[in-house]
Amino acid sequence: MAGEAARLLESFGRRYAAAVRLATLAPIVAIALFRAPPENFAGTAATAAAAAVWTCGYAWWLRAGRGHAAVALDVVVLLGLYTSIFLTDAVEDRNTGWLRLLITFACVTCQWHAPPLAGGLAAVATVGGAVGFLTAAGAAQVDNSLVTGTVWALPAAGLSRAAWVLVHRAAERADRMAAEAVRARAESQVAEAVRAEERELGNSLHDTAATTLLMVGIGQVRSDAEWLAPQAGRDLDRLRSDSGRAPLHADLVELLRADLDSVQLTVEFDAPAELRLPFEAARAIADAARESLTNVRRHAGTTRAAVRLAGDARSLRLDIADQGKGFSPADVSVTRRGLRESVRGRMSRIGGTVTITSAEGEGTLVRMEWRADG
Repeated sequence: MAGEAARLLESFGRRYAAAVRLATLAPIVAIALFRAPPENFAGTAATAAAAAVWTCGYAWWLRAGRGHAAVALDVVVLLGLYTSIFLTDAVEDRNTGWLRLLITFACVTCQWHAPPLAGGLAAVATVGGAVGFLTAAGAAQVDNSLVTGTVWALPAAGLSRAAWVLVHRAAERADRMAAEAVRARAESQVAEAVRAEERELGNSLHDTAATTLLMVGIGQVRSDAEWLAPQAGRDLDRLRSDSGRAPLHADLVELLRADLDSVQLTVEFDAPAELRLPFEAARAIADAARESLTNVRRHAGTTRAAVRLAGDARSLRLDIADQGKGFSPADVSVTRRGLRESVRGRMSRIGGTVTITSAEGEGTLVRMEWRADG
């Protein structure tokens, strides 16, 4: 099946062939009339008029792009026009040049829209028939160049076909390169989607079950703590929900409230009654906020934090502050996943930003900002 470049080239070949046939028609008719003696002017003019009508009709058919059947009819009509040499004394008057030009341009342009076999047979039949008529009319005795000049239409058609084959191969190469680029782009998009899914799964595991188990493992939380079992249940529910079909929108305030119970902190929460966002943005902001609160619980040395949400569905700011022991953001290892992926990474993927202000002994402020596209 032809690619886009090959199809466009085939369409161009038909249009260009029609344009060449029409562009050369007026000079060819002018030559016919200019060279015709008075006694043969009427017959030559009638033949030239028939050639003009046929050429215009054939050009319309070419531009309409309706198959290749008219190529054979073109050969028949051109040879029919050539028989006029017997009625107009064109051989004796040496007025066959316009007919030679007519079939030469027909044979050359035919190679741009007909299949190779059809184009080759059309050229051979047209030139062969014309040479036969000239020979029968005694052109070899009058002027042998009338015959040899007509024969040169065959090499011209061959060169035209060779050039067209080269151009067509270049178009096919372009189609193959385009198809390969599309395939590579699709594979890249699939790979990126898989990586994004793996990354989000890793983030979810880090933020839920892995964090809970780590706190138990290092003794930060007693294994018999009353809130541990419900928290494990919430972690499992969250992991299961990640594999389901997401809604189009979600209430960010509701998502934030749902996570407050799981962080085991006393949280001062200041937010609008409702703030609906595209689900992807709301989920990412809520998850980044929960990870920030988890970091407060694990590292800040305090059990209190403040969460303040301001803005609307076009632009918002979420601050998470604590008065804990603080830290130096520049000293955080790049291998630490929490801030890098679960906070900054999530906000970056939805077009948001994260600013962390902290110093040892002065608490920490995590500010997340997001604006809707457009």
